[in-house]
Amino acid sequence: MADQVLDLASTLSSLPAPPSSTLRSEVQTLLRDPSSSIPILVALDDDPTGTQTCHDISVLAVWDVPTLTAEFARTGFGGGFFILTNSRALHPTPARALIAEICENLKAASAATGKPFEVVLRGDSTLRGHFPLEPEAAEDVLGAADAWVLCPFFLQGGRYTIGDVHYVAEGASLVPAAQTPFAKDATFGYKSSNLRQYVIEKSGGKIPAEQVTSIDLEKIRAGGPDAVLEQLLQVPKRTVVVVNAAAEEDIDVVILALLRAASHGKKFLFRTGAAFVSSRLGIAPIPPISAAQLSLSAEVGGLVIAGSYVPKTTAQLERLRARSGDKLTSVVLDVRKLLESPESSAAEIANAIATAEREIVRGQDVLVMTSRELVVGADEAKSLDIGATVAKALVSFLTDLKTRPRYVIAKGGITSSDMATKGLRFKRAMIVGQAAPGVPLWRCDESSSKWAGIPYVVFPGNVGSEDTLYDVVAGWRTSA
Repeated sequence: MADQVLDLASTLSSLPAPPSSTLRSEVQTLLRDPSSSIPILVALDDDPTGTQTCHDISVLAVWDVPTLTAEFARTGFGGGFFILTNSRALHPTPARALIAEICENLKAASAATGKPFEVVLRGDSTLRGHFPLEPEAAEDVLGAADAWVLCPFFLQGGRYTIGDVHYVAEGASLVPAAQTPFAKDATFGYKSSNLRQYVIEKSGGKIPAEQVTSIDLEKIRAGGPDAVLEQLLQVPKRTVVVVNAAAEEDIDVVILALLRAASHGKKFLFRTGAAFVSSRLGIAPIPPISAAQLSLSAEVGGLVIAGSYVPKTTAQLERLRARSGDKLTSVVLDVRKLLESPESSAAEIANAIATAEREIVRGQDVLVMTSRELVVGADEAKSLDIGATVAKALVSFLTDLKTRPRYVIAKGGITSSDMATKGLRFKRAMIVGQAAPGVPLWRCDESSSKWAGIPYVVFPGNVGSEDTLYDVVAGWRTSA
């Protein structure tokens, strides 16, 4: 029987009362205790959107041993940083090799600095990505964990796990994740909304039902950290633990229990959404960053680059174009021409650059987007290859663009990764905060980057209302 669509408000109100809002400060106190020696948390982010609940920590786009050693040296016990792997854009074999390489380099950096670390594999809150491949690859290098923790909850995106079923909030409803367009992803599709069943499905049965358990909301909210700790200490080795959560305070309860379990010698490997990372690092939320705070110039236009094809992105682009009117110039790259031949692709890109240069210089905001027809391959691998070709075209556009815009917004996870690392040449950036709830804002001050200090927005394909993209662009226009 399929999981049912639920009413959001009545479902949340029917749950036990949420935990205390002071738990995040308890996590902060524990992390800052000089006697605790809590390991550095390294978040391996399979696309850049995992930074969407954090601020004032770094994200690395390279992972050689000297770079990691320097980052370990500047990071205190209990602190952390992100590494942008972009592994969701890779085929399984190179994705496994990449995770293994990064983990080997992390071990070397840890040995060089004498600082321990633990890894969280930050993945998609709508369950797309290389699972269980990435945890397996990490364990091949780091050794077996006592348990894996699966926690895709993400409040700002409306992702809730209740009764082991993962839901996506759509309007006033909670829709089981497997009934959303995300589950029909050409590469990472799935059929199970129940996370215990999802683990079995994605592992092809290699992880049996008896090796999957869950921490329910009753235990989290009524029993608190002590009850969750008791369960974690009794979990058999090689278990996958599903975390139910409907508020950020639920995550704080679990984090406190996990930190205490670690002091008992327990070792965990984490596959989670963004909320887990900010809670584990004790990062309290801050309001979205305004244009005034960024001191944006009104002399040149802003630039939005959109490659994501999820329905929410398409709806947001339609609303952005409709509401912006003559204050936005749109350039649509025909995907079929990008795929047709190198010559036709080059012509499309050249036309886009010419238009963007002309408009940005005169202070006009510019949207460069791929055509909305989703072109897929005959199988998962060919679909990934098509996506890579389109991403390469968008990178070529940004690489060859000469005029510095007021800001750059990249729409979609893979798009934003490629724009940051290949188009803007970021190697290390600072997470400033959010441009809107769940929408990360970065700044890279490296002189080797394309435009040092430019505000860079990593806009997830699946976050926000239909008006959120317009609200950011319009707010940064009128405040400039």
